[in-house]
Amino acid sequence: MSEPTAEDNGKSTSQQNFCIPGKEAPKDPWWSSLKIFIVALSFAYFSKTLCGTYMKSTITQIERRFDLSSSVVGLIDGSFEMGNLLFLAMVSHFGARLHRPRLIGMGCFLMAIGSAVTGLPHFFMGRYKYDTVVQGSLNKTFSISPCQYPMVSNDYSNVHIQPSNNNGTDCVKDPGSNMWIYVLLGNALRGIGETPVTPLGISYIDDFAKAENSAFYISCLQTIMLLGPMFGFLLGSMCAKLYVDIGFVSVDSVNITPQDARWVGAWWLGFFVSSAVLVLAGVPFWFLPRSLPKQGEEGNEYSNVDQDNKEQSVLQNTHSVNLADIAKGFLPSLKKLLCTPAYFLLLCGTVLKFNSFIGLLTFKAKYMEQQFGQSASRANFLIGVLILPVVAVGIFLGGLLMKRYKLSVVAGAQLSFITSFTAFLLLLFHFGTKCDNVPVAGLTVSYNGTPAILHDERSLMSQCNQDCSCSTSEWDPVCSDSGITYVSPCLAGCTASTGQGKNTVFHNCSCVLTPSPVEGSRSVSLGQCPHGPGCTRSFTSYMAVSVLSSFINSLGTTPGYMIIIRCITPELKSLALGIQTLVMRTLGGIPAPVYFGALIDSTCLKWGIKNCGGRGACRIYDSNMYRVIFLSLTTSLSGCSYFFIIAVIVLLRKQFRKEEVIALQQTASNQIETELQTPEMCHPDRSKTDTGPREKTESTNTEC
Repeated sequence: MSEPTAEDNGKSTSQQNFCIPGKEAPKDPWWSSLKIFIVALSFAYFSKTLCGTYMKSTITQIERRFDLSSSVVGLIDGSFEMGNLLFLAMVSHFGARLHRPRLIGMGCFLMAIGSAVTGLPHFFMGRYKYDTVVQGSLNKTFSISPCQYPMVSNDYSNVHIQPSNNNGTDCVKDPGSNMWIYVLLGNALRGIGETPVTPLGISYIDDFAKAENSAFYISCLQTIMLLGPMFGFLLGSMCAKLYVDIGFVSVDSVNITPQDARWVGAWWLGFFVSSAVLVLAGVPFWFLPRSLPKQGEEGNEYSNVDQDNKEQSVLQNTHSVNLADIAKGFLPSLKKLLCTPAYFLLLCGTVLKFNSFIGLLTFKAKYMEQQFGQSASRANFLIGVLILPVVAVGIFLGGLLMKRYKLSVVAGAQLSFITSFTAFLLLLFHFGTKCDNVPVAGLTVSYNGTPAILHDERSLMSQCNQDCSCSTSEWDPVCSDSGITYVSPCLAGCTASTGQGKNTVFHNCSCVLTPSPVEGSRSVSLGQCPHGPGCTRSFTSYMAVSVLSSFINSLGTTPGYMIIIRCITPELKSLALGIQTLVMRTLGGIPAPVYFGALIDSTCLKWGIKNCGGRGACRIYDSNMYRVIFLSLTTSLSGCSYFFIIAVIVLLRKQFRKEEVIALQQTASNQIETELQTPEMCHPDRSKTDTGPREKTESTNTEC
């Protein structure tokens, strides 16, 4: 009795499916739910990177507003990674079994709350106060004599000439002194909210998009994500121009400019703007379905039912697996992954490179401020307009090179190494693009004009001001016609003044060096003396090298990313990317801003003093030492990473050379087996004697 065939049941066999072309798949409608999800996820990517880079752009403003050192600000910046790592594994593991779009929407709302919490302390800290002897509301007829102030009053050590009780038990602590903790918590909360966006979003696209479209959609996400940092730095530039208490105080009463070391911009404003953007980004995800039909199967009415059945079966299977079984599979996979020499060496090199990148990104704007005298607003603007766009173009061109020339893993590794090392060599030119220290009497030059780095506060006192009873803890710089900056009008020995507000000029300054006793030549004006014209040329060279090196380095980003995917077995790919993210953030994202900030603090020459004592924010750095330490740290970390990358290239060459030999041997073996065995796939009833083995094989392959 013959068994019923597949044709009798109305079903086609695998041979028929292979040999007979199927029906053309329906075209995807432009309004499909998957494409709506991709658009929404792209906006979420844009929003989260905008908020993240805005945080980087406000480092200097937060440091000054809360009177913090650079190392503490680095800790605040690293709190994002801490919050992210706390829930990364849990969300990645359990999130795939839940409603992924809604989890992403919840993450966006959590990021919005974290961003708002970060900016909220501004409204509980009172008005910003800074050291100044000038009151903006004074009329022109009122003359200030700083040198005649008695030591016990120190009226000019605070804004609006309010007395400060630095000594004794009656000192009232600033209510905003510990408010920076809320900034840290808000940034950590933003890190927790960011956790589901990338892993769940990418997996959702990969599950429901066609295989040939998935890579394209993900590359679009990465491209759009690069717009976020650009707009984040531009938002930081705009907010840094505005005074911190804008809307609450008159701008005319502010006696400092954005170039001043005491200036604090409206750092809080950008966090509320980014919070609103994140809320908008989270709304569409609440209206998207938990699952979608596979792209190209939208016309099949049973596709959603089949997908739900698959999810239910997966969920039931996962419930039957206990933690012991998961551990048994996880630990051997992790051991196998870390025992892969190419992956382990590449991971070490990536960690070093990432440390250098995070330190540079976090403090690059501050370096431009301190080394070249740029305002925070201008530094952020130049990063957002010049550097980040060329990075985006470089990443796109790098991916295009990979696709156009179909580069192998070894060729991609070599391209990544060449571009990165070329950019590294260009960065060495930054050691030569410098500006000398601004002459500050008692700090970088002596009172007689001799250059010398002086760290002792007693060096601020001299015979010319010893009778003035000045405080050495204040920072209210004034500039003389000779180009020397004095820490305060009192320390300059000034006894009279004219004008008001920003236009105040102090006269009869006994410490001011003059070539001849001409009337008016011993006067000083408010503010620190600017850098010379040679510094402008150095800054132009610095920006040109930065733009060129950033572009060249970004060309190797995509090939470098592909190495870590292709140098390991496919079943370990997801684990490899997860471990890479975990290690990079743990050993790079968290500690790098802290130790970079600590080394920057070591170059400080003059610290601000809080109301009740204690070190505040740094007012002026030794720019030469700052340049050497900052650039040496970034280049040494990058330089050490190349030893690991070279070792990876050597290992990959050996590995793929062996694979090529094995592949050739396998191909030759298959050809011999094919000649000896002639399988009948599409025409099983063909006579065995009508053609020879070779002709029969060729005929079968052609028809199938």
